[in-house]
Amino acid sequence: MTHHERARAPRALISRTRIASTAARLIAEDGLTDFGLAKQKAARQLGLPESAALPDNAEVEAELRLYQALYQSDAQPEELRHLRAEAFKIMEVLANFRPYLTGSVLDGTAGAFSAIDLLLFADSAKEVEIFLLDRGMAFEALEPRAGRHAHDAYSKAEAVLRLSAPVADVNLLIFPPQYERQVFRHRDGRTRARARRENLAQLLEKP
Repeated sequence: MTHHERARAPRALISRTRIASTAARLIAEDGLTDFGLAKQKAARQLGLPESAALPDNAEVEAELRLYQALYQSDAQPEELRHLRAEAFKIMEVLANFRPYLTGSVLDGTAGAFSAIDLLLFADSAKEVEIFLLDRGMAFEALEPRAGRHAHDAYSKAEAVLRLSAPVADVNLLIFPPQYERQVFRHRDGRTRARARRENLAQLLEKP
């Protein structure tokens, strides 16, 4: 590594940290849910060039947890509990489709603007749609390859439906049954955690 490269390395690291911290604030306070967009917006706000190295999602998540602990310690835990309770109710209704909770409501970083993400496994998306219609549950169909799931295993979803629930929107990602045993990963390679209803019940029992 040249002297010039050694001098640039700390600055690049500082920039990544600043971007991650600013992105975390945008997610926590402004309701951005797409980490990629939050990082890009953070870099622009900081006046950094487009070539600036962006932090990975794990770095942003770490900063988000820190921000919530510092500035939202009163409200965020209660918001998270409400979201998990709502997820539990909906998973109970959708029990025939083997629902799993995933995303920020499971990992504990969800806040006031977060949606509930559920994985469903069904013979067809139409089966889920008919089930919802029969019960008068309003939903809209989203493009499976759009937004934050575009470049990972979630793009293999047969359909993505968004429910409007009393506490938050609920994203239903519907996969064929054979995908239930597949390990889904984040773009950075980390395994995406998921939990069945009984596991969520254990989380809700904790003070």
